[in-house]
Amino acid sequence: MPDMLVKLYELPALAPHQERLAKAGIKLRHPLAFEKRAVVDWVNQEFGAEWASECDVAFAKQPVSCIIAVQDGKLLGFACYDVTCKGFFGPTGVTAEARGQGVGRALLLAALHGLAEMGYAYAIIGGAGPVDFYQKTVGAIEIEGSVPGIYRDRLPAGDQT
Repeated sequence: MPDMLVKLYELPALAPHQERLAKAGIKLRHPLAFEKRAVVDWVNQEFGAEWASECDVAFAKQPVSCIIAVQDGKLLGFACYDVTCKGFFGPTGVTAEARGQGVGRALLLAALHGLAEMGYAYAIIGGAGPVDFYQKTVGAIEIEGSVPGIYRDRLPAGDQT
């Protein structure tokens, strides 16, 4: 999976996506410090230890560099930014039952707007899985020669709890 580059100064507006989700009772927000264990444990359970480790790093920042999607007190998705490397988007994930509602798109935009607010002009989507989604949603372009990128020489996943 290639890395992708996103122009943060040409992002689509976030508000229409937030408004659409709000009509379904879904709210995007930064988790609070006391929610760290609940969020990181949920990411570990839903998406694995590696993503949970990256999500954990988001809580070392203020504000937390993670956005969560919540409906009726239940986590539906998350998106981290500026955790794996400076200026990187990800990891991100949405539960199977919440997919197709625009949650992932809104989380992506919220996180990228967060990077723009931090002063970045560009973001990197590391090891982008759904390349077409990122191209269509935010005009991301593949970075030539970026496989395996920073993900080379990885330690085995193992139990990171």
